[in-house]
Amino acid sequence: MSTWLITHPDCLAHDTGSDHPERIERLEAVLAALEAPEFDALARHEAESAPREALERAHDSDYIDDVFNAIPTSGRTHFNADTVVSPGSGKAALRAIGAALQGVDAIQSGQARRVFCATRPPGHHAEPDESMGFCLFSNAAIAALHAQAVHGVQRVAVVDFDVHHGNGTQRIFSGRDGLFYLSLHQHPLFPGTGTRRENIPGNILNLPLPEGTGSAAYRQQFHGEAISALIDFDPELLIISAGFDAAAEDPLAGLELTADDFSWITDELVAVANYCCGGHVCSILEGGYDLGALSRGVARHVAGLMR
Repeated sequence: MSTWLITHPDCLAHDTGSDHPERIERLEAVLAALEAPEFDALARHEAESAPREALERAHDSDYIDDVFNAIPTSGRTHFNADTVVSPGSGKAALRAIGAALQGVDAIQSGQARRVFCATRPPGHHAEPDESMGFCLFSNAAIAALHAQAVHGVQRVAVVDFDVHHGNGTQRIFSGRDGLFYLSLHQHPLFPGTGTRRENIPGNILNLPLPEGTGSAAYRQQFHGEAISALIDFDPELLIISAGFDAAAEDPLAGLELTADDFSWITDELVAVANYCCGGHVCSILEGGYDLGALSRGVARHVAGLMR
């Protein structure tokens, strides 16, 4: 089984403006990095558009209506201080979700073993009823719920290594059977959630890290408590919220990871997937706002998924 790359040109039509951190150039840089010869073996697919019923598993129906009704016909609209939409944002959001669903479908049908979704807008901050932090809909959570509802997967884990806590994924997963959310993130930092007080055994595990945390301390925390809890949960499918803003170069946070660390993180997660669930991994792009660090991190991550 091959490793898939799923993307779509519509994701480049989500125009937040050239001065916005989550801008078109991010995805352009990622796709350029994945054109290197080492990625020739990737099976490349265009993302389908997600059906509304998939969104409704994670988000309130009225909120979904509000988002699409607010998409402008020209210019840009601010949903809040940091979440911006343009005329192409609705289609981009449906492609981003659709890529994640398609990835899960490909894995469950035996067409792919691992998948990387190079899409935007990101999703892990989106609450059931509120946009937040550049995110409209919770792509990873929707994919996990799709795996349960459509494919009968009993246990789905989302591992989030974005530097910001995925408050939306946590809220959607909280208290739901068969779902496990694991996040390593800087704290304190936007959005202010993700403390250990919010942990729920077997369901939510937050591992907050102080500003300035570098490779050694990060790897110790990840290889210890994080991997142990993930193996204890024993997922049948592993979904990754793959953010690359924990890189030392990133302007929006203060962790000190390198490209080698993202390769190491990927190897750790692939090893767990090999042990628990036949190597099945669906990885979804989240943050990363220094274009060089983002490109290097994604390249190391996808190379790890292909090994």
